[in-house]
Amino acid sequence: MVSYHADKKYSDRERWLCIYPAYINSKKTFAEGRRIKKEKCVENPTCQEIRDVLDAASFQIGVENKLYSREQNKDSVIFRGRVRVQFKNDDGSVVNSKFKTKKDLLEYVAETIPKLKSRTQSKSTDQPQNIQSAKKSNKKKRR
Repeated sequence: MVSYHADKKYSDRERWLCIYPAYINSKKTFAEGRRIKKEKCVENPTCQEIRDVLDAASFQIGVENKLYSREQNKDSVIFRGRVRVQFKNDDGSVVNSKFKTKKDLLEYVAETIPKLKSRTQSKSTDQPQNIQSAKKSNKKKRR
C-alpha cells in the first residue's frame, strides 16, 4: 500500500507532521488521543505554546485552525489548532538530529512547555493569591 502523498517531497506542507495539543495533554487518556506517557505530558497545552517551542527549536512550522477529531468539546477555542512541522528533509533524513522519531519530538515539546514564560509567569502570580487565601482560612478556623 502506497502513502497518500508518496509523490510529494518531505518539504511539501502536506508531508509535514501534525501535532494536536491533545497528543501531549495530561488530562486526556490514550483513547482520547494522548500519544505519550501521562508523566511526561503537560496540563492543557495550547497550539500557541507548541508553536513557540518548535519555533525556538528552529523547525519550520505552520499553524492551522483545525479541531482534533476526538475532541469532545467542539465549540471550545482553547483546544482548537493544529501545528504542522517539517520533520524530514527531501532526502528522508531528519531535520534535527536531536529528534529521531515523532515521539521524541512530542516528549521534547511536553518537557519544554512548562519552562515557557507564559507558564512560569502565571504560576508566580497564582502563588501570592494562594498564600493570602490560606491565611484567611486559618483566621476563620481560630474563631
